[in-house]
Amino acid sequence: MAAAVPALPVSLSGRFKGSFAYFTIKDRLPQILTRVIDTLHRHKNEFFEEHGEKGVEAEKRAISFLSKLRNELQTDKPVTPLEDELPDAALWNQYLDYQRNLSNGNGEPSWFQSPWLFVECYMYRRIHAALAQNPPIDNFDVFKEGKAQNFFESQEAVIALCTYFQELLKNIKDLDEKQLKEELFKLLQVSLWGNKCDLSFSAGEDSSQKSSPLQSLENMVPYILVNDMEKVWSLLVNAKKNRTERSNVRVDIILDNAGFELVSDLVLADFLLSSKLADEIYFHGKSIPWYVSDTTKHDFNWTVKQLQSANHMWMSRCGINWEGNLKKGVWVFCDHMFWTLPHDFSSMGGVAPDLYAELQKSNLIFFKGDLNYRKLTGDRKWEYSVPFHQALNKFHPAPLCSLRTLKSDTQVGLKPGQGEQIQASEPEWMVSGKYGVVQFDAGL
Repeated sequence: MAAAVPALPVSLSGRFKGSFAYFTIKDRLPQILTRVIDTLHRHKNEFFEEHGEKGVEAEKRAISFLSKLRNELQTDKPVTPLEDELPDAALWNQYLDYQRNLSNGNGEPSWFQSPWLFVECYMYRRIHAALAQNPPIDNFDVFKEGKAQNFFESQEAVIALCTYFQELLKNIKDLDEKQLKEELFKLLQVSLWGNKCDLSFSAGEDSSQKSSPLQSLENMVPYILVNDMEKVWSLLVNAKKNRTERSNVRVDIILDNAGFELVSDLVLADFLLSSKLADEIYFHGKSIPWYVSDTTKHDFNWTVKQLQSANHMWMSRCGINWEGNLKKGVWVFCDHMFWTLPHDFSSMGGVAPDLYAELQKSNLIFFKGDLNYRKLTGDRKWEYSVPFHQALNKFHPAPLCSLRTLKSDTQVGLKPGQGEQIQASEPEWMVSGKYGVVQFDAGL
């Protein structure tokens, strides 16, 4: 007989009072909705100037739609099917049916009773609908200002990182393997800790990176709870040695936040190309504004342009080189509807087989940030010591590595007792953003 597959643990949910999911749904999500409503109010004159009365009418309709949404959330109403005609609406409504069936007739799935991952994604999808259904303001990104502000307020850190990297490039050809490895580890850590700059986590409050990200790396090493950087290095080095004329080494980066974090990801990507550890990099962003600060195609291109036109030599050098990488096709930006669906990644093969097949072409996939980690592990109440491979629940398109600072109640792959030990002295360790993981899974 085949061994029984262990049942999956329960989903994180707002029904667990006192949990971070409960606190998020009760406090953070309504705060984010309030900010979105305020943003639309503030832009009323601009909408009028651009579109006349139609713009103002659209703004009023969007605000009333969002106020209703906030009320549904705060009073724990059932989650309602989407009524828009957007391309993903049918998939969302199928997923809602699936949640209904899971509740076994225990009432409709509601905001506090449903899985946290589902209702949080659903809120952002409804924010998108509030605008998409109200032309002529349907292309307005309510989060754009915050993302731009985060970028500008992180200028010093961006300058420090670009300067460091351009100096490194001058003699990258002379580095031996040990030195290359050290530089890779540094830039992996900068990309990891860049993930602290998350606007949905701070409910839109300032979360920019003020100081040089390179100075404090040594002191931060003890806070990396799982550190698989050696495995990442050996995979890349072996891929490089085994590459043939016909096979390029491809690295994919599933992006998280715009702003400083995105710059840290672009520097890492440039290092992989410049050191010949990779031949091509595919970046995956969101197709609609998402989780306040997630990277869309517009944010990606805007960031490269900002660097290009900066009046700082090394910043603009980075921007010019990156524009060149995009033109040459060694960097490719892609977005896919799946990244903004409520499904965890173990469903990707069934829901988005085209995306799964695309990721299978990769030698290594980096998943940035907390939301991607939640989707990798199904956002469940796992025991801390459950192997990462098991929590991935058969999601193995290619070898993958999560670069994530902890901002939610799920973490796997720790040594026995490690989580409990930290818990005893720091009850908030899973949600403070103080700890991180560089967690690798070799796949099948």
